[in-house]
Amino acid sequence: MFPAGHANSHPLIRKLESIAPLSDDERQAIVTLPMTIRDLNADQDIIRDQDRPSQCCLIIEGFACRYKVLPGGKRQIFSFHTPGDIPDLQSLHLQVMDHSLGTLVRSKVGFIPHETVQEFIRAHPRIGDIFWRDTLIDAAIFREWVANIGRREAYERIAHLFCELFMRLRAIGLNDGNSFPMPITQSELADATGLSTVHVNRTMQDLRASGLIKTTKKGVVTILDWEALQKAAEFDPTYLHLQKRAA
Repeated sequence: MFPAGHANSHPLIRKLESIAPLSDDERQAIVTLPMTIRDLNADQDIIRDQDRPSQCCLIIEGFACRYKVLPGGKRQIFSFHTPGDIPDLQSLHLQVMDHSLGTLVRSKVGFIPHETVQEFIRAHPRIGDIFWRDTLIDAAIFREWVANIGRREAYERIAHLFCELFMRLRAIGLNDGNSFPMPITQSELADATGLSTVHVNRTMQDLRASGLIKTTKKGVVTILDWEALQKAAEFDPTYLHLQKRAA
């Protein structure tokens, strides 16, 4: 449970307010939502494919991803998740997991029993509506990822992912001007974009050489020319359905 005086820093509040307004009472209800908080190492599974979870997880700090490992050992990452996301909300209604969810870096995760989430939604139906809106946006992001992997070339594909992450992190206040944290390895980028690590490395070099981005060894990306990056990515942020940036 988060301290009552820290509503503005609560990751779930920041995330939900990026897609819909919250009242003071709703913000207070979220702050007092009981959960068990755990520190997880990088590359640690939160939930595995075929699990039958009895709780939902809230990403409080760090980065996570949804993924599936194919019989041959190849991994496909379906989505990246940032603080404020509840990436397994569907487990309230789908009993068996059809994919895995794991951390990308050392992360702090809050676990909320399904019964608690269901009671919370019944007590605060408008927040339940916002959760529903969030799942619809999640589906919109999936559709865009399908188009990205299926129809864009490597240069546009990775540029598009950078645009998306920048917009999502800026919406929850985790940017620093045009810079944002992206502690994602080239191998993980390859798994997310359907490319080889060699192709990802070459594409990253091309993006830097074009003067669109700058990267650091600490996992920070700086966008040097936002308009040019958007154009290169064919990026239209409509599918993110963002309404407000975090204070």
